Amino acid sequence: MQTHADDYRRIEKAIEFLAENYHQQPRLDEVARSVNLSEFHFQRLFRRWAGISPKRLVQFLTLEHAKQALEESRSVLDAAYDAGLSSPSRLHDLFVTTEAMTPGEFKAKGAGLEITCGYHPSPFGECLLAVTERGICGLGFVREGDRKQALEDFKQRWPAAKFQENPEKTRSYMDGIFNAKKRNGAHPLKLLLMGTNFQIKVWEALLRIPSGSVVSYEDLARRVGKPSAARAVGGAVGQNPISFVIPCHRAIRKMGITGDYHWGAVRKKAILAWEAARQSREAE
Repeated sequence: MQTHADDYRRIEKAIEFLAENYHQQPRLDEVARSVNLSEFHFQRLFRRWAGISPKRLVQFLTLEHAKQALEESRSVLDAAYDAGLSSPSRLHDLFVTTEAMTPGEFKAKGAGLEITCGYHPSPFGECLLAVTERGICGLGFVREGDRKQALEDFKQRWPAAKFQENPEKTRSYMDGIFNAKKRNGAHPLKLLLMGTNFQIKVWEALLRIPSGSVVSYEDLARRVGKPSAARAVGGAVGQNPISFVIPCHRAIRKMGITGDYHWGAVRKKAILAWEAARQSREAE
């Protein structure tokens, strides 16, 4: 049976090939060969995953597209920031509420906290989801099948917490994260954030970036009131504990270069292209 994980492994390879060769505008048969599929099956796979053709996706992977997206996003972000997170309008493709841990809880590094985690398929490969009674506290992607490293990444963030694996409990959260059809009308996703005041401020700013938009680290720094702290903002973006939900993938360099992603540069390109494809279809 074909799974999200199977699809994504081939898509990841195809995107890597396209990202490296888009200047040559590779033919469909060339891209299909790079993932060991026929043109017919590769075209079907791509449309099932992205909803568009590989040729169209190439446009979303170019440096020129990223630069243009940065320019076009500024007016959208101005409106989003003016409205604020409490606005009834949908500034984010997810409904999200946040709660920050208290300074005492932050200092305790998760002592007394029970975290339930589970591995699940997603459109971008297998992911590890971590939840508490107060909400989602972690979401990360499994790189190259290394589940142990993904779990260790979480445990380093909350070294004093108690972890237990229960995918049945965490599965109910997955549709609210990745399934747009089932997400409509759903209850807001509750996030539990553990970080410094500065990090939480940056993460909440990321939540205001709508799907299909991007922001430079410099622009993000200005929006959190620290215009000279682009490097520190970049560090906070990199420490984001809840991938995709808090869209750190939408922060890119001011020259339009995508990269610097904890779960891999190719995965970041895949997420950005996937979101751009959906925005493009909705606009048509």
